[in-house]
Formats: sequence, structure tokens, C-alpha cells
Amino acid sequence: MPKLTINGIDVEVEQGSTVLQACEQLGIEVPVFCYHPKLSIAGNCRMCLVQMGSSHKPIASCSMPAAEGMDIKTNTPLVTKAREGVLEFLLINHPLDCPICDQGGECDLQDITLGYGRGKSRFSLNKRAVKDKYMGPLIKPIMTRCIHCTRCIRFANEIAGSPEMGAYGRGENMEIASYLETAVTSELSGNMIDICPVGALTNKPYAFHGRPWELTKTETIDVLDAVGSNIRVDSRGREVLRILPRLNEDINEEWISDKTRFACDGLKQQRLDRPYIRKNGKLTPASWEDAFSHIQKNLEGLSGNKIGALAGDQADCEAMIALKDLMTSLGSPHLDCRQDGTHWDSRSRGAYLFNTSIAGIEKADLILLIATNPRLEAPLVNARIRKRYLMGGLRNKLDVGLIGPESDLTYPHDHLENHAKTIKDILDGKHPFSAKLKAAKKPMLILGQGAMNRRDSLEILNLCQKIAEKYGLIQDDWNGFNTLHIAAARVGGLDLGFIPQKKGGLDTAGILAAAHSGQLKALYLLGADEIPTTDLGDTFVIYQGHHGDFGAHRADVILPGAAYTEKNATYVNTEGRPQHTIQAVHPPGEAKEDWRIIRALSDTLNHTLPYDTLEDIRSRLIAVNPIFEAIGQIIPAPWELLPQGIPETLSQLAFQLPIANFYRTDPISRHSLTMAQCTQSFEKKQQVTHG
Repeated sequence: MPKLTINGIDVEVEQGSTVLQACEQLGIEVPVFCYHPKLSIAGNCRMCLVQMGSSHKPIASCSMPAAEGMDIKTNTPLVTKAREGVLEFLLINHPLDCPICDQGGECDLQDITLGYGRGKSRFSLNKRAVKDKYMGPLIKPIMTRCIHCTRCIRFANEIAGSPEMGAYGRGENMEIASYLETAVTSELSGNMIDICPVGALTNKPYAFHGRPWELTKTETIDVLDAVGSNIRVDSRGREVLRILPRLNEDINEEWISDKTRFACDGLKQQRLDRPYIRKNGKLTPASWEDAFSHIQKNLEGLSGNKIGALAGDQADCEAMIALKDLMTSLGSPHLDCRQDGTHWDSRSRGAYLFNTSIAGIEKADLILLIATNPRLEAPLVNARIRKRYLMGGLRNKLDVGLIGPESDLTYPHDHLENHAKTIKDILDGKHPFSAKLKAAKKPMLILGQGAMNRRDSLEILNLCQKIAEKYGLIQDDWNGFNTLHIAAARVGGLDLGFIPQKKGGLDTAGILAAAHSGQLKALYLLGADEIPTTDLGDTFVIYQGHHGDFGAHRADVILPGAAYTEKNATYVNTEGRPQHTIQAVHPPGEAKEDWRIIRALSDTLNHTLPYDTLEDIRSRLIAVNPIFEAIGQIIPAPWELLPQGIPETLSQLAFQLPIANFYRTDPISRHSLTMAQCTQSFEKKQQVTHG
């Protein structure tokens, strides 16, 4: 490990570190534009110049390897003059847009110029102007401001794996744009806005809507997929204006998906803000008392066996445990959190978790993907796999095999057919990929939802567990068996046992069939919108949710709930990590937190639930499952094989992936105008590509 001196202070750094990283280790600030810790080194902005020894020429600290005995100074007159000169050159062509620039108040160029600039310019000629390019409905480019740091190009190539950005021209004529000036289709494109150090790439839907000092900033989590990305919600009054990523190296690093970032305008469209009762075939506004009385009237005299409940993909754990307790007190065994019809078995927690953890992907040397496209189902997981691929090389190569529909995953992979029989062949050692599995030291298997909504799902799960046992996926310090969920509520629901109770309890398919045939008289939908609501027959339907989506259209009673930005709630991500959302804004109108609605309804039904505060119901969560006590942590699940004896009747049908349109997967994104524009742009891009 080399030792060097910086500003008279000795420091020891890891081999391969740069001078800039050594300065950061000591807490010494060095201004940068092109350097970013998650991107490759470009060394082209020259803002990070420092003095080495008695040299009369400064060096770029971001690209200079730290070496034994170096004497570095960051505050000499030479360094000060060099930084002033670099900034003066950068500002020669930079427009005076600060008063109208959306980056104002959050601009690296503003901050660094204030701290390190001369305060005046000697340039008096005309500034260069660059024509703005089209980059789609998400990014607003104003390329006259661009300082050619190339962060966006490197992000697109390295992190997103979608090389749609590039530079053309040389010198003063150099310009950065998407190729052919088409929409950038990467699911992570919005992160280029964050890493742009000037206002060249800005948030198009947010443009001219607010200033950073006007906004209330709330640190919370995302629930539009099962990753549990850490985010910051910026709001003004009762309106969410934008969503930004929050650093969490274990989950999303410092990135978020475009759906997480841009679908927030759906939070103000088609909202349920008061209770409704269906009268003469038409939904009419009602008071809470009338809505509860109507529910009591229709449930009165019904046995528990005639009542069912389904929880949707964004239901929080507090609401699910309250609904489960209410259904139990009513005597109903018919409840399910798997509204997509998947067959996850809650008896083995390790069978439905991403056991390796998202960060653990970086240690794997082989990944077998089964019936999943992580690029659409969990873009941050896919980005982590790509990161692991880029860490490779001949000695640390990553092999990826895919069983399922062929997809562009942004990294090389072997397509191993698209039928379940391939899984059996790998287990039996008949497939060429079996040899790679056997040779791998830390192999991973990622089982997707596309394999678990079929009639042979339990057999597929059984075969995958056997592969894990046979090929060393389960080791003392390594669990390579993983499930990739797409619903934020799914793991929490399974952890709470929100599944059919005792013998005779119906799952989602059974509940829907019983409702259609008339055997089920009442059905409680807790934000369940992904079911065929037209097949519910004459069943009395109670819908509790925050948007007028599919479930609300069929409802006989609507109870307005709160969206994830409007409540303090608990969610468990695909790794099994419980996290809390924090209320950023108030729900609209008369809408309330979901568990409070169920608690109030229980009073009317004379089955009062025994908790009145958020602390009370969270104590109930812990009593049901101790994992809810370890907020933000992963409690490793023991490895248990599910019961054997499942008949081998593998279907010949090809796997079907659960997500066809990444931009519209839930009530919030379906009501987002921005996501609708993304869908249109994506279709146009596909026509250009394949036309």
C-alpha cells in the first residue's frame, strides 16, 4: 500500500488508488466535473489539478495513480491559478442562464465557480451556441450549457449498458447527443440528469415547476417495484414535484429507475378522495359512516366462508396485517397477497427471497436467470449484474445463462431455450450449461415470476432448489438461490402469512372462481387492480385504494386510501429487507392511511382490532414475524427444501414474462402522463429500430 503526503499529512491508500481518492480519504476537497466515483476516469475537465512536488506543471489528480513518496499540495498559488484558468475557459461559452436554469441552486458549476473562480472573465467575443437535441419525453437537453465532461456518455455505456449517447465533431465543434436524435430508451436514463454537473440535461416534466429551496425534502423508499430503492421525495404543499435517488450502496447505490423518478405525476391523476357507494349501477359520493354502514349491511349474516380478501402489489404491511386480522375475526380463510396467481410457498422463507442480496451479485461468477427479464422487472438489479460483468475480464469472468424469452439484458449471456424442460436437463447434467454450473465457485440462480404463475410452478421451484443443492449454490457463507419479485407488497405479505388460511382456504384463482360462480358473496380488494374484475359476478366488492383503477371500476363500495408518499408504512423488498416509507404529503380529500381505515371498519363490524396507534400495529407486525424489528437489515433465512413428492408434469408451454410495458405496471404509473409519453416514444423507437 503506497504512502504519500498531502498538504503535509501522511496517508496510506490502497494499491491502485488515485491522488484524488487519497485526498478524499483525508477529507480534502478537490473540485471535479468529469470525475464520478461510479464511472470510468476521463480526465478531460482538468478541474482537479494539484501540484506534485516542486513541479511547475500541475497534474490531474483524478487520473494520476497514487505512488510511494508522492508530495501533493492542493492549495498552492500554482493550483489556485490553474483552477481559475480552467473555470475561465469553461465559462467562455457558458450562457448566463442561471436565473432561468432548473439546475440553479444545485449546480456544480455554480458552486465550484463561487469557490474557486476569479469572479470575472477576460473574454468579450460572441459565445458559442449549440442547437438543442431531442432526447425523448424525460430529458430536456440545453446543450449550449454543456462543458463536455462526458459523464452522460460514460453512464449510458457503462452503467445503463445502452450506448445511445455519443459525441461528434472536434474541438469547439464537438457536440453531445443521442444517436440520430432519437429518444433515449434506457430504463435508467434519468440518472444522467443527476450526474450532469451543469444544466445541460434537465428533468423535462419538472422544468420550471420549482426551485430547490422551495421544496420540502423527505427521505423514503420507492414501491413501484420490489427493489425498495431509497429515494428523496421533493414536495411543495400537497404536491409531489419530483423524486430523486438517495445513496444506499446495498440496494440502489445512487441510481433509480425512470419509472421511480418520473411516474410521480400519476400521484395527482384520477385520485380517490372520498368514499363512494354504488347505487342503481352508479358510484355516488358518500360519507365514511354511510360507506361503513353499507358494508356492514352487506356482510351481515354472511359466514366467513363466503368472504374473501386480496391484497395488491402496493399494499403496505400494516394494512395487510390489519386486514388479515379482520378476516380472521370474521372467520374467513380466503385471503391472498399473490394477486398475479403465483404459487410461492410461505413455509420456506428462503424459497421466496433474493438470498444473495443485491450487493452480493458482485461476488458471483455465474448467474442462471429463469423466466425473468431483470432489465424490465428490476432495472437496479440488472444494473448490478452489468456492474459485475464489467468487473470481470479473463480471470474474473461472469457467465450468464437465460432460460426464458430472449431479451436484451445489456450484458452478454447464453440463451438456453425457453421451456421448463431445460431446467430438468440442467439438473440431470444433460445440458452443456451444467458443466459451467459445476465449475463455478459462487454460482447464483435467479427465479422470476414468469415461472411461478403456471400449473407446473411448484415443480419448477422444486427443480430449482435441487439445482441449488446439487451444484453448490448453498455454501456456509453463500446462498445463491434467489427469487426476483416485481411487487413491493409480495414479500411482506408472505412474511405475514397473508395467504389461504387452514384447510379449505382459497387462493387468488379459487377466490376469483368462487366469486364468478356465486359461492363467494363478498370480496375485499386492498389495492388489488391486476385481477380480471369483470369476472366477479354478483359478488359484493369492497375496494380500498388510492386510484380509480380497475378495482375501483368494479367496486360496490370504495374506501379512499393513501399512496406510498402519503403514509408512514412498512414494506419488505425482494431481499427480505423491511424498510419504512415516510409521509411526505397529506392524502387528498378524505383519504386516510389504509390500516386506519380497516381499524375503523372493524369497529362498525363489531370485531374491533386491538391497536390504535402506528406503534401498536408495528408491535403487532413484530409479534407475527420478528424480521419487522430489524428495519433496514436483512435477517438471513435458513435454507429449507420444500416438501418433496411433487409430480413431474412439466408444461411444454414457453415461459411468458410478467411485464410487457415497463412504463405502465401499476395504478400510479398507469395514470402518469409522463409514462404514457414514454410508452409512445418507446413504440416509435421500436418501429425505427425494426422497421
